[in-house]
Amino acid sequence: MLKTSYDFDQAILPAGSSLKTNILLRFRAEIAESPRRNLNLSLVIDRSGSMAGAPLHHALKAAESVVEQLEPDDILSVVVYDDEVDTVVPPQAVTNKAALKNSIHKVRAGGITNLSGGWLKGCEHVKTQLDPQKINRVLLLTDGHANMGIQDPNVLTATSGQKAELGVTTTTLGFGQGFNEDLLIGMARAASGNFYFIQSIDDATEVFSIELDSLRAVVGQNLNVTLELADGVSLVDTLSLAKVSQNDAGKTAIALGELYEGEDKLLGLSLVISSAQVGELPVMKLHYSADVVQNDLIQSVSGTADIFAKVGTVEEAALASTSHIILELSRLTIAKAKETALNLAEDGRHEEAEQILRALVKDFRDRGLNENFEIAEEIDQLEYFASRIAQKALGNAGRKELRDQSYQTMTRNRSDLGGRGVTAGDEVYAMPIVNEVGSGVELHCVREGGKLRIKVMSEGYDSTKNIQFPRAIRAEGARYVVEGLELSSDGTFYRVRGNITRLAQAGEPDIFVAHSQSRSTNTGKASKGPASAADLLTTDTVGDNILVQCVKDGSKLRARAVSDGYEPDWNMRFPRSVREEGMLYVVDEVKTAPDGKSYIACGEIKRFVQPTITN
Repeated sequence: MLKTSYDFDQAILPAGSSLKTNILLRFRAEIAESPRRNLNLSLVIDRSGSMAGAPLHHALKAAESVVEQLEPDDILSVVVYDDEVDTVVPPQAVTNKAALKNSIHKVRAGGITNLSGGWLKGCEHVKTQLDPQKINRVLLLTDGHANMGIQDPNVLTATSGQKAELGVTTTTLGFGQGFNEDLLIGMARAASGNFYFIQSIDDATEVFSIELDSLRAVVGQNLNVTLELADGVSLVDTLSLAKVSQNDAGKTAIALGELYEGEDKLLGLSLVISSAQVGELPVMKLHYSADVVQNDLIQSVSGTADIFAKVGTVEEAALASTSHIILELSRLTIAKAKETALNLAEDGRHEEAEQILRALVKDFRDRGLNENFEIAEEIDQLEYFASRIAQKALGNAGRKELRDQSYQTMTRNRSDLGGRGVTAGDEVYAMPIVNEVGSGVELHCVREGGKLRIKVMSEGYDSTKNIQFPRAIRAEGARYVVEGLELSSDGTFYRVRGNITRLAQAGEPDIFVAHSQSRSTNTGKASKGPASAADLLTTDTVGDNILVQCVKDGSKLRARAVSDGYEPDWNMRFPRSVREEGMLYVVDEVKTAPDGKSYIACGEIKRFVQPTITN
């Protein structure tokens, strides 16, 4: 059974002409408790050079955690890709977890990123085991841009939608700071799958677990809604992240994707009503359909609901309570504003983007919504992003956080996915520093579930309460001293009072010293090698350096840069004495040669060794 309900942002709309209102529609599949659906899953993991070291280590550990959580009736395949695409686990039932994990153990970092090849192979494996009663899903993880195979984002996005129509859905996971979020979000949206931003490499296992939990909770798919608007009612905007189109009858059709057990699927709509008389006003007829679990089978269900608004006098409208729905609509409004502001900023309209965010902050404060902690946190996020956009300093990390926050809120109704972001702003490095707490209150910034939270350390305060604190100066591990804390009006969280300084106690290392703008190892001089590769020092980390690979090119051994941002086809001046086919190296710097179409390896060269994965 598919249950629908709705609420307007005003319980009673004021009578009169031309009013704007928002409505929140809820959809929920109500089913009797039944066994979870089995999975037909393919993990597709980027093993290109940019994943070398800790990123691949954590990605493989996360893959192992997936194996551990699957059941014998689940089907799993594992694909890894760089230049080459390899199936390290062919599609099979998860009956021998030790053998599956052992296959994953053997994966090593390689060359450049053939994202399309790896993803299509994963789709092929899922297709061979396709079962409409199972969840048929590809989980695509990458940390970089596709630079081999099909690279056109439009083609990949369209193909993702085509695969979904054939029954194979794609979830995308962006790892670190180098991936193309527009591509991954586009593929996920086209397929009605999910997207996740893995901000910190040690978050990979947690994020994989969130997706597995989601897959286990899928109780409905292909939720489609058609709006038949009443005369005098027009649709201004869709606040949820859904595929909106016009059907053959000219009606607005909205595809909302999957339904999850115990979770409402939300659809926010912004409407304009040309005129309204006191009484019950017909607003629209809602037609909906979905494939829902019923009696342990997937069955198609559909229905129709009539949507009415209550219209009263201006006085009645002003007195009507709407607090229970305002917060949910506010979250969607915030997410839509973030998406709009980012699009404007990328179009060079920074001032307009900033004004949208700041106007929303003012509106929330004027309405007293900052007395709710979640909205107070969002206000800090909006002010932070508004400031970064105004300075034209949003940056790669800020862009990814903004896009992720907007996507998650408009797609899922889960608090653990909304408002995530752990990037430290430059402001923390410029803060005034004190060496002791004195009469102030000590605070500490920690990372919790992909968010930066502030905790009170001083005695006399409730350490379990959240603290509203400027997002711009949050940084994991930082300690602060504030003049005082005061409770919110409802007593559920603290606000900072007075000046804020950063605490750096004497005798302890300060991890937030000013950034060094250059690396001392960059000499600019061409690299020189020892007598053989065996004489090179080894390292299992790449860090800020460049990964180089030696490949066979005809009868020659050629060095190429495989870190993101470099042309893999360009030749490179690299010591011949240390070239060995297939070997990976870490060099301090790679410079463009005077001819403008080749590279020069500069500084020290080390041999890269894949870190050992331990249980």
